[in-house]
Amino acid sequence: MRYGTIKKHDIADGEGVRVSLFVSGCRNRCKGCFQPETWDFCYGQEFTWQEEDEILEALKPDYISGLTVLGGEPFEEENQIVLTPFLQRVRNTFPQKTIWCYTGYVYDTDLQSGGKKHINCTDEMLSYIDVLVDGPFIEELKDISLAFRGSSNQRILHLKNSTLLAQSTVKL
Repeated sequence: MRYGTIKKHDIADGEGVRVSLFVSGCRNRCKGCFQPETWDFCYGQEFTWQEEDEILEALKPDYISGLTVLGGEPFEEENQIVLTPFLQRVRNTFPQKTIWCYTGYVYDTDLQSGGKKHINCTDEMLSYIDVLVDGPFIEELKDISLAFRGSSNQRILHLKNSTLLAQSTVKL
């Protein structure tokens, strides 16, 4: 897997101050995407143990709320295979910090068993994620007043709750 950037102090992609990993590769290719360069699976640098260690180090301070993974597309099959053990490592090292993930795929249809992006490690990857922002960016539904989303069709799903809390129409 390759990645475009690692932000060590990100306040735009989840609650609190976060460390964000922008992975490369996306087959969604949403019209109006804010990072079309990340569609290319060859964009950026190789994600290695060195980058994993760098992120874990950046997560250490108490003021860091957690990790956000976005892209590109974390749920492309190639990325899931690499991200799943990495997210397990983050969860084991920092159980008190939250993990957010952004996907252009839809949780209910694409990421569940039988969905087009469900592979042998998808359920495990999802088990490490506290908050999933799902749905493709739709330029015609763009709304800059929405917290942590680009378009009104996207949802903020709290996966660690017993019931999913979709905030698709709530403006924070």
